[in-house]
Formats: sequence, C-alpha cells, structure tokens
Amino acid sequence: MPDLLVPRRFCGPPSSGNGGYTAGALAAMVDAPAVSVSLLSPPPLDTAMPVEVVDGVSVASAGGAPVARAEVADLEDAAVDPVPVEEARTAEASYAGLGSHPFPTCFSCGTARDDGLRIFPGRVADQDGQARVAATWTPDDSVAGDLAAVTWAALDCVGGWAGDLAERLMVLARMTARIDVLPQVGEEHVVVGLGRRTEGRKTFTAAALYDGSGRLLGRAEHLWIAVDPAAFA
Repeated sequence: MPDLLVPRRFCGPPSSGNGGYTAGALAAMVDAPAVSVSLLSPPPLDTAMPVEVVDGVSVASAGGAPVARAEVADLEDAAVDPVPVEEARTAEASYAGLGSHPFPTCFSCGTARDDGLRIFPGRVADQDGQARVAATWTPDDSVAGDLAAVTWAALDCVGGWAGDLAERLMVLARMTARIDVLPQVGEEHVVVGLGRRTEGRKTFTAAALYDGSGRLLGRAEHLWIAVDPAAFA
C-alpha cells in the first residue's frame, strides 16, 4: 500500500489535516463504492504515514500509533434534500463562520484561506425538523489532480455547521461517504448539510453534493466529538 500523506495545504486546524481530506485520501485506497473512515488522532501534515491492511481494514499510522482506519461501508440512506443554486448562494451571507470561526485555517470552510475551498454554508429551510445549511462550491484547477479526496473535504465541514459548530466546538471522528460522480472543475455545485442528533459529546450529521441541475453526485454521514477549546488554543 502507498503511504498516506496530507500536504500542509489541506490542514484543518493549523497543525493537523482536514478531516474530510484525510479520510478521502485514505478511502481512495479502498476498492468499494462507500467507505467509512475513523480518525483516531490528529493527522500530521507533510508526514508519510504507512498504511497496512489488517483483516480488511486499512490503517494509517504515524510514529507507530494509528491515525486513521478505513473500511468498506454501506450508505443507502436517503440523501439530504437538494437546495437550488441561487438559494445556496444567498445563504452564504448568513454563514456563522464569518462572525466567529474556531478553525479559520480550515481548507474546507476556513475564512482565512484564499487557497481553500471557501465553502461557507448558511441556514436554509429545515428538513423534517432538522437544521439544514447550504453553500455553493466551484472546484478550480488547483484541485483537479486530487479531486476525489477534495470532494470528501467538501462534504466534511458542511455537516459540522449543520450540527451547530458555531456553539459547540467539535472535531470529525468518523466520516462515511459515497461519491458516485466526481464534480466538474469550473462548474458551480451545491453542498448541503443536515444536523441529525446530539448524544452527549457526540453529534451526528449528514451532507450531500449536487451539481447545478440538482443531480446528486455524492453523500456523506459524520460523527463529531465535542472537544475542549483549550486543546486548540
């Protein structure tokens, strides 16, 4: 198996990898339509992490300790409902991260990144009583060579903001995704997130990616764990 490497560009917090990108890069090594990736510790940046397959599970390690593990999964639940492009674009003005962002360096949703995805999800109408957020995303040429992992990153933080990341500091613990069609570079897409439930320190969310015509391209489910803000000061 090739090593797992998270370049510094793809950080979440300043010193560790974006959870979605890391999960997507490891998932690319698993031959299955849907893959579930558990993040066991903050992924180091610019560090070659050996990957071993044990009992069908791909495990990436750093310094002898496991960082992430990927395995075949099922993801057949109904996707988050689509949002029209114009509505998603309008919702971006209400993005909570514009006022206060716990991780402004985040490759996916960070406000301090000109070279990030700059996915800024704002509130739209609820779905079955559950909070929903949406934003537009246009992949550019700089991510064309790594589009599979970057698409996981696009489906990452939108779930956190649907789960009220503005009020509850959380990090991604597990992400399960299925990408049926990769997005097109240079075309506008819509990413939608749904907050499902909270159980103690755990928050469960979902996300979906649509093209401009409303065609479903990929979907994801997330488990987030509330953390002590002091650990990321």
